[in-house]
Amino acid sequence: MRRRAKVDHNHGEIVDALRRAGASVISLAACGGGIPDLLVGHRNRTALIEVKNGSLPPSARGLTLDQQIWHAEWRGGTLAVVCDVESALRVLKVMEA
Repeated sequence: MRRRAKVDHNHGEIVDALRRAGASVISLAACGGGIPDLLVGHRNRTALIEVKNGSLPPSARGLTLDQQIWHAEWRGGTLAVVCDVESALRVLKVMEA
């Protein structure tokens, strides 16, 4: 049996900011297996976002082995790793381009 998904402390804050900016957001954090934390829709485009804890030092924000494999095998659209609201909102800008 899989244990309950752990989300970073800034997960909710990032979800709220993306929604305030007009994006639709679904949390995928409970899926596990290296799948990114968020499915984001904005201006008819879709992105996947992995949320990392921005309060940790950069060396502690790395992807898990499952995440590394998943990211390496992803053949879809925008895939980003963010650690704060500012970087999450930049993903929306990339989606607009």
